[in-house]
Amino acid sequence: MENMIGAWGEWAAKLASDPPRLSFRRSDFNDLDAWRTRARARYRESLLQPNLGGTPQANVQRRWEYDGLAIEHVTWQLPVGPMTEGVVLKPANASGKLPAVLALHDHGGNKYFGYRKITNTSNDPHPMMVKHQEHYYGGAAWANELAKRGYVVLVHDTFTFGSRRMRAADLPARIKGDWVEQNPEAQDEIDKYNRFAGNHEHLVAKSLFCAGTTWPGMFVTEDQKALDYLCSRPDVDPNRVGCGGLSGGGLRTVFLTGADERIKCATPVGMMTTWRDYLLHKAYTHTWMCYIPGLPNDLDYPEILALTVPNPVMVLMDRQDQLFTEPEMERAGKMIEAIYRKAKAADRVSAKFYPGPHKFDLEMQKDAFTWFDKWLKG
Repeated sequence: MENMIGAWGEWAAKLASDPPRLSFRRSDFNDLDAWRTRARARYRESLLQPNLGGTPQANVQRRWEYDGLAIEHVTWQLPVGPMTEGVVLKPANASGKLPAVLALHDHGGNKYFGYRKITNTSNDPHPMMVKHQEHYYGGAAWANELAKRGYVVLVHDTFTFGSRRMRAADLPARIKGDWVEQNPEAQDEIDKYNRFAGNHEHLVAKSLFCAGTTWPGMFVTEDQKALDYLCSRPDVDPNRVGCGGLSGGGLRTVFLTGADERIKCATPVGMMTTWRDYLLHKAYTHTWMCYIPGLPNDLDYPEILALTVPNPVMVLMDRQDQLFTEPEMERAGKMIEAIYRKAKAADRVSAKFYPGPHKFDLEMQKDAFTWFDKWLKG
């Protein structure tokens, strides 16, 4: 069988049992609460999350209205790294406590940008973000469109993206090469930074391993800090909070939903497959942010998302997605459905396929938003 590691592939694919040791699909697990407690504890242990303090103290840098929305540019300082930036979006005429969504930006091979990838807050967006939204999102700033439906939507930069990205001044010449920062918003400099950042990922991952943590542990923790802030806002009902995102945002959706019971509804997009797919076929198309050492022995990748059962989840997949194989996407969806059936929550899961390549287009957005409406507004 052809695979990325040749003669070792078939052997490696059998190292973890199917179902894995803590899969709810196994016949020895029948008590949902007991299983979820045990499996979630193992997942959290595997993340090796660092301590980044309590709820961050957010500061509103600016308030304004645009596109029918009340917008806040917010910042907060975590114990390490540059200031985190983000935006809060909600209908301009909104009052009282609203349902909320933590909208998670994608990777897209573009670490210079973070929250701007899925928002639009002025008549003069960066040209690269206009193209980005046209390519992946049907031309929409989907966080804006969701907020218009009556949500408080928070979009923040996470570890190594946007305001949380690496800075040339902090790195030695042997690592950054000829990369310098002079006019950061210029496209040629952004392209240069993104090339550097892509090549730098393996060093970041290795360094995090040496520090006793993982890349998923870093961004789950940073996303939880954003969730802390979102749930603390007086205009948010903390019992009606969801999350969602495409690609790297879908990855973050899976990992955050598995780790945090405050997420009551989740919609990962373009980021569903199995560890076997990564192992044999597709790890070369993916970031170092995907991998949690040792966890495949206990849970398959889709089963991380299913730790939220019976909370509702909608998984959206593209049939021609170049990042995954179609058979493994289908197998992943069936795993989640099987867990929800066993938990007697089959009406709370949807695994849908759409034609086309890697994307979160207008049709998919409509379905995801309707899912949020059903479960967070009901």
